Amino acid sequence: MPIESIPLRPVQNKRALLACFAHPDDESFGPGGGVFARYGSENVDTHLVCATKGEVGSHDAEHMQGFSTVAEMREAELRAAARELDLSSIHFLGYRDSGMAGSADNVHPDSLAAAPQAQVISQLVQLMRQLRPQVVITFDPIGGYRHPDHLAMHTATLAAFRAAGDASFEPGGLAPFQPDKLYYTVFPKHLLRIGVALMPLFGQNPRAFGRNKDINLMSIASEQFPVHARVDIRRFGDKKQPQPRATKASRGLPRRGPAWLAAAAIQPHRIIYARVPPRPCPACANATCSPDSRNAQPQAVQRLVSARR
Repeated sequence: MPIESIPLRPVQNKRALLACFAHPDDESFGPGGGVFARYGSENVDTHLVCATKGEVGSHDAEHMQGFSTVAEMREAELRAAARELDLSSIHFLGYRDSGMAGSADNVHPDSLAAAPQAQVISQLVQLMRQLRPQVVITFDPIGGYRHPDHLAMHTATLAAFRAAGDASFEPGGLAPFQPDKLYYTVFPKHLLRIGVALMPLFGQNPRAFGRNKDINLMSIASEQFPVHARVDIRRFGDKKQPQPRATKASRGLPRRGPAWLAAAAIQPHRIIYARVPPRPCPACANATCSPDSRNAQPQAVQRLVSARR
């Protein structure tokens, strides 16, 4: 599968951050656009991997004027957001949006969910070796809310992070390169748990949330991950979710959700979960847990991307 790379500004080749996500808008709703804006302002090269073009995202007809497909519209939105965030480049992996679990789109032969995992890993290793990032960020082990594409990118990014420095892994003839750190984007669940408890009082089912009723907030609220780094983006608050997106509800979230959900999303710090591979946790043999990640202390904000050795 060929990678479509779009350079946006000259790279400095000194410090770099690579974000590996699934859809247009994940760059703003995952780590928060302010993270890219902050590090871009500090002369860090910021690169975005987008596995799909969000082909099956929900949208309003009014936003399709001038576009022939949803993918075309969402790519245009992403390019506009990338310019506002001063991203260095965008890299589309070429897969189709899989939709939510159980949908017909989820088994489409071109979907990310149906793609051979080894193929996706190979693409990501190629980009890590080409772009040589110090830091890689991706979804947490549940993909935020268990979207199949988010889960696929989490799994592939974790494997690629481990393989990028392995000389025996040769996806494209590039020299091995091992990024220093892998982070997962996470958020504290305390407000979400309060909201889940209150939803039945307002006639809402926390097990069937969103426009398509396919998001289980109770299941999401039960998950909690340790926090190892906090990035202060208060100076870049206007960049947190750049450009009004025509497809804000594309993941199934309502445009005007409960106030508690908005409060959970609007934080002065975007929280990042640090995971330090390569070895699984010997205590539980879990590949998404390691002694390093469980015991690491919170890091200063400026250490997310530090000086290249």
